[in-house]
Amino acid sequence: MMKKSLASLALLGLLAACASTPKEAPVESKPVETAQAPVVAPVKPAEPAKLDPLKDPNNVLSKRGIYFDYDKYDIRADQQALVEAHGRFLAANPNRSVRVEGNADDRGSREYNLALGQKRAEAVRKAVAVVGAKESQVEATSNGEEKPRATGADEASWAENRRADVIYDGE
Repeated sequence: MMKKSLASLALLGLLAACASTPKEAPVESKPVETAQAPVVAPVKPAEPAKLDPLKDPNNVLSKRGIYFDYDKYDIRADQQALVEAHGRFLAANPNRSVRVEGNADDRGSREYNLALGQKRAEAVRKAVAVVGAKESQVEATSNGEEKPRATGADEASWAENRRADVIYDGE
């Protein structure tokens, strides 16, 4: 009987030893890894393509006709800014050159209008030189009345034909 009691006690001790609550394994604290978004370079807004200032309709340089009063070859005040813009463009672009073609309306002799057209072209040539264009960049010629833009016989047509055209190389 004694043996059974000892065996029971030993078994009970073993069971008690096994009945202990298991210790929880320590949890390592690791920083939580979060998925990182891929690095994307900032997107720049598309820059508008640069237009050639000579072809940009919003640029004064796209205007090529310099107008004169009847039987005059001095540059009108309202045409000065245009002439100066072409002169400054030529000064800034020494590899560019222009031909200035003077024109006249058809009132007057052919010879007179040829001479008047030449004087108008020369007036523009001198004015662009004042703001920096080199003499070698500008050629002045005359069409006289031979290349009218308007063919009417009224003041609007004549005014359209009293001009000097600025024609850049390659045009």
